[in-house]
Amino acid sequence: MTFSGLIARSVSLVGATMILLRRAQGVPSKQAVGGAPSIPAARPQGKLPTLKMPTAKGWAPGQLPVAAPGLAVNAFATGLRHPRWLTVLPDGDVLAAEALSVPEPAESLFDHAAHSTMKRAGAVGVSPNRITRLADRDRDGVAEVKETFLDGLNQPFGMARLGDTFYVGNTDGVVAFSWPAGAPGVTGPGRTIARFKPGGHWTRSILPSPDGSKLYVGVGSLSNIGDRGMEAEEGRAAIYEIDVASGASRIFASGLRNPVGLAFEPTTGVLWTVVNERDGLGDETPPDYLTSVQDGGFYGWPYCYWGRTVDDRVPQDPALVARAIQPDYALGGHTASLGLCWMPAGTLPGFPDGMVIGQHGSWNRSTLSGYRVVFVPFEGGRPSGPPRDILSGFLSADEKHAFGRPVGVTLAADGALLVADDVGDVVWRVTGA
Repeated sequence: MTFSGLIARSVSLVGATMILLRRAQGVPSKQAVGGAPSIPAARPQGKLPTLKMPTAKGWAPGQLPVAAPGLAVNAFATGLRHPRWLTVLPDGDVLAAEALSVPEPAESLFDHAAHSTMKRAGAVGVSPNRITRLADRDRDGVAEVKETFLDGLNQPFGMARLGDTFYVGNTDGVVAFSWPAGAPGVTGPGRTIARFKPGGHWTRSILPSPDGSKLYVGVGSLSNIGDRGMEAEEGRAAIYEIDVASGASRIFASGLRNPVGLAFEPTTGVLWTVVNERDGLGDETPPDYLTSVQDGGFYGWPYCYWGRTVDDRVPQDPALVARAIQPDYALGGHTASLGLCWMPAGTLPGFPDGMVIGQHGSWNRSTLSGYRVVFVPFEGGRPSGPPRDILSGFLSADEKHAFGRPVGVTLAADGALLVADDVGDVVWRVTGA
């Protein structure tokens, strides 16, 4: 048997064994969701955490995700290559960042197994490293223009245009390109205005402040729980604030294991994020979460979770644990909640004010979670009810295949909701039925 075959067999055996063990331990099927979730006690999984991930299959011709009642979905753009993040330009054109996780050196059997699992699921490989422009000039809900906007990038993710400057969040830093008024695109090479360490959680989301004076950037951790020491994690697991005028940057909030989606709640002006929590403590422990972000706030990683619940696997820092802030709203364990955008009331029929969240889906729990686009209602600047599905059907009923995996979410110029699907290589468009 080849080494890759041995690894694949090991993944299968380990996964099946751990799933049976979780069931034998009575793992709860109810997800930890909401402002006061029921979070099971930690069950450390040691060196062989659960590995379960569906094989990437893609969508058959004519196959669509399942839209919630009253909604309709169509393919806005197809034939992309791992589209992860979206931004809408002032003229209504859409930019899609196409990028992919790249293999990192494996240091253990579990690393090899995880890499094999990710490769089968279409989650690791050669990154396209480009941004594609999509344009629906005839306003029929389908982009008839699909052209390369920028290429030769380094795992691009976040994007923003402010005035005559276009910003790209590469994995190793934020790059600013000149984009003069009236020009069809950027001119000249970019200049790096902030540098970040690549690797690990590689995405670098970008969100301008409402007044355009600041950029907020999400930078995830290198490892699960500081496995390579905290010196290697310096400057990571944080949201940065960059002053546009001066280029000065600072850590705005920290202790956020992997803060990806960023959005402002408009009535309060408060910044919110969705965070992917740590692995290896159980199916629902701890949950991923949606939270407001306080300037100078510390949210626990890696020392503790959901407030001040200590993670005994980590050498402790009692002073940091004492000031850890409890997140606002749990989203369930390992949902991989990545995309985030504010959606005003009435944008989709029957939906009030709230946040839309793209849940990429789990790879590390006995029963899969996520693989959907959900909505959390807000009232008075706070979450006000349980999540509702907007799109589902990304996962086969037997959990063996993923037709797609939703990532970035944003609102188009016409008010439709756009969803980047990196396994389906599609951008979906959701409207009223």
